[in-house]
Amino acid sequence: MRAKNILLFLITCISVQLSFGQLGSQKSDFWRRVNFGGGLGLGFTNGGFNAAVSPSAIYNFNNAFAAGVSLNFNYAKFNDDKLLAYGGSILSLYNPIPQIQLSAELEQLRINRTLRGFPVDITDNYWSPALFLGLGYKTNNITVGLRYDILYDDERSIYANALLPFVRVYF
Repeated sequence: MRAKNILLFLITCISVQLSFGQLGSQKSDFWRRVNFGGGLGLGFTNGGFNAAVSPSAIYNFNNAFAAGVSLNFNYAKFNDDKLLAYGGSILSLYNPIPQIQLSAELEQLRINRTLRGFPVDITDNYWSPALFLGLGYKTNNITVGLRYDILYDDERSIYANALLPFVRVYF
């Protein structure tokens, strides 16, 4: 009886060890497919400037397709008006060939802006969505390109126009 209990205990320990070993290898496979990095954006127009920093993480499903999430921080100045925006986005990346990257990104930003005017300044705080479609040239872990906001609203968007350059880097 005692030998059976010891044998049962040893089999249980080995089974548990093998199970955790399986979980560990699955976890490491997941993290090998995750890349961290993000994007930088600059926009210039007559009397305006926009800078964006977007740290993100993507999961590479295969060599052609990846998807992930991003945090977004934007600062914009148009003449005497200043805007601060922050929020998040979900993005997908598709490489039909290794050098070309197509992207789609749904962004939701909280906008805090002050418009200088006569006779009073106007302070406005609201949520603003954007849906960017992009095309970039990719070399190694860097992509440089242009993206277009198909939801662009001239009155509400913090961007100078719907077409914006971008640089993405993932490690």
